Parts: sequence; structure tokens; C-alpha cells
Amino acid sequence: MENEDILHNLSHIKERINIACKRAGRKPEEVRLLLATKTVPPEKIKVAFDAGFTLIAENKVQELKEKYEALKDVPHTNHFIGHLQTNKIKDVLKCDVACIESIDRFDLAEKLNNRLQLEGKTIDVFIQVNTSQEESKFGVAPEKAIELTQQVATLSNLKIKGLMTIGLFSAEIEKVRPCFQLLKKIQQEIIALNLPEVEMKELSMGMSSDFETAIEEGATIVRVGTLVFGKRIYADSYYWNETAAK
Repeated sequence: MENEDILHNLSHIKERINIACKRAGRKPEEVRLLLATKTVPPEKIKVAFDAGFTLIAENKVQELKEKYEALKDVPHTNHFIGHLQTNKIKDVLKCDVACIESIDRFDLAEKLNNRLQLEGKTIDVFIQVNTSQEESKFGVAPEKAIELTQQVATLSNLKIKGLMTIGLFSAEIEKVRPCFQLLKKIQQEIIALNLPEVEMKELSMGMSSDFETAIEEGATIVRVGTLVFGKRIYADSYYWNETAAK
């Protein structure tokens, strides 16, 4: 894809975000665009940076590592949104990731916290919830999300900032909407508990096919890649499915 196409796409998506916010009675500044940069080469990512879009995320630790050197001198914020294996924690932390959006089990949180203690660092995290309840997806079960949040809140080097989910992979948007509504409901239940050291300001939900619906249901971060950088060799489900090749 040509650089001009990327710039055009970014402008178009920003406009769609603004329209979705207006429709939902929200302010556009309440929603951040996160660029999902899987399979996108650094030179194309820099085009987005130059246009002021500096929040990006990777799904795969290997890709994160490969692009780190090429991008580290350009100011930006990097999230990690893929499934994180405990043996890859060190690698992620070496790449200056600001937030891990995919905390879905306590043993991962505990090992991450231990590593951060050794390094004298803290990191922002989101609890990932499997709102579609598909076996192929990672994420804590919705009925266990509050319990996991309470457990992770005891770990002093992890700063809980919100929740993340991947909606149902469906072309029928009204089948996807309940996933986002469920995440919002869990967020409200956690807020009501008034847990110390827990912020619930962020809802990371919605991707290229459904981000407007996610905004209508309260998303504060939408993760868009294909609509910016073009279609990838593999479908989105490849990058999120635990049964897919690692």
C-alpha cells in the first residue's frame, strides 16, 4: 500500500470515529485509535507516526522484537495485545511496552509482576475477557473477570487501567454488540466495588469490522489495522486464535 493511501485511510477512520462518537453522544477525544501493526513493516508504521498517530500494538512477541530497533527512536506508545506466554515476558519488557492488554490468568500476572520487581519497574495492564465465550479465544471467562481483577490488584507492580475484549468474529454486527455490552457491564460492576489501586477508565474493544459499534457501547480504545494498512495474508482470526500456528 502506498503512503498516500495510508494517510487517506487514517483520515477516513478518524472521521468515522468522530461520527460514531457524535451518534453515541460522546466526545471524540474520549476514544483513542490504536493501530494494530501486525505484519506491517516499520517504514509504513512511520508514515502513521508522521501523521500524528503514535499509539500502536503488536500481537506477536517475535514481531515486536523485530520492529523495536527500527522504531525506538521515533516517539510513540506501544501496547501488547496478543496472547503472552510466561517465557516471553522478558522479551516484551525489553521492548518498552507501555501496556499489556492481554492479562487473562493469574500465573501470568504473578510472573510479570515478579520480573518487574526485579527490574524496579511498573506497567499498565488490562484484564482480557472472553466475552464471546468461544473456546478458540483467550481471555478470562466473564463470570471470573472480577475475581481475576481482584487477584491482579494485589500485585503492586501491575497497574490495572481497564478491560480488553475481542468481539465475536461475525459479519452480523448485532451478534457482536452483546460482547461489547458485556464488557461495559463488567467494567461497571468492578467500578462499583471501588477496589484500591484499580482504575477502570479504559475499554479496549472493537477492530476494523466493528469499531463503530464498540464506540457506541463505550470503547475508549479501538484497535484498527486492516482498514489502515490493507488486508493481510491471514484473516484476523489467525492472530487471535489459540489453535492457530504460533
